[in-house]
Amino acid sequence: MSIQWFPGHMHKARLEIQSALPKVDVVMEIIDARIPYSSENPMLADLRGDKACLKVLTKSDLADPHRTEEWLEALNSSSSTRARAVTTDDVPTIRRLKSALIGMCPQRKGRLINAMVMGIPNVGKSTIINFLAGRKVAKTGNTPAVTQHQQRVDIGDGVILWDTPGMLWPKVHNVSSGYRLALIGSIKDTAMDYTDVGFFAARYFMEQYPDRLAKRFELESIADTEMAVIEDIGRRRGCLGRNNKVDLERASRILIQEYRTGGLGRLTLETPATMQRERILTQKAMVEAEEAARLKDEKRKKRFKTKQKAQRKSREMDASRRDRRQ
Repeated sequence: MSIQWFPGHMHKARLEIQSALPKVDVVMEIIDARIPYSSENPMLADLRGDKACLKVLTKSDLADPHRTEEWLEALNSSSSTRARAVTTDDVPTIRRLKSALIGMCPQRKGRLINAMVMGIPNVGKSTIINFLAGRKVAKTGNTPAVTQHQQRVDIGDGVILWDTPGMLWPKVHNVSSGYRLALIGSIKDTAMDYTDVGFFAARYFMEQYPDRLAKRFELESIADTEMAVIEDIGRRRGCLGRNNKVDLERASRILIQEYRTGGLGRLTLETPATMQRERILTQKAMVEAEEAARLKDEKRKKRFKTKQKAQRKSREMDASRRDRRQ
């Protein structure tokens, strides 16, 4: 599955962010604790450059706590980055993020601090802003693309938040990241194939969290293939059609919703080791794609030149025949 979902307001947001960044002192990037790597927008990383960045891992109550600790250690190892894990139930922890932002801007002591809030859709960015502001200033929702315009929010103590729309990047090159984004709900369901995502989820869970699958769906054992796992889930949940054939899409939807709502427990979809491995593979794939595009363009140009040459020769022959007739 290749996911490409980049609504017009996201393109506009990118330009607005690029224009506003010179006035920004620190960036607060909201990422999902279940997929800290895949929910980190590489385009935003390019835009912010070497500015100090506070990475906030939201929905940590849905993530594997041991994996979250691994991620915090990895992210805090960078000199320009600090990381905090939060949940929407722990309001005091969220409000302490303001102190973290102030601490990352010692050069601005006694002066106004401009902090830009970035993040992909549906990671809880607006919820974080509302808690920091102590009032509802940003729209919230369980679907992507709720915030579509920038706004400035004064959260007190000399800190101004610049809220930006949740923004994906034009093409998700890492296929696995695309599946993970779809699985947590950061991509509109109309832009994904439930069965594809369900099969990806089944394969990962049967490898990493087989006991959770077995317990939640009351399975006596975990099958050897993702197809068989989805079919077992479908039978347990009554997703049967004609001739008792399992409706794979319905069964996949159930698995995805169980994960999104925490029915399977606290599960994380990637680790820092996953990030390192996939970064290398993705870079290689991008280089190969660029080379393939270059060769395709060269062939197209060659065909065009050959066609032009043939047309020119044909015109010359026609002109020669006309001259002989005259």
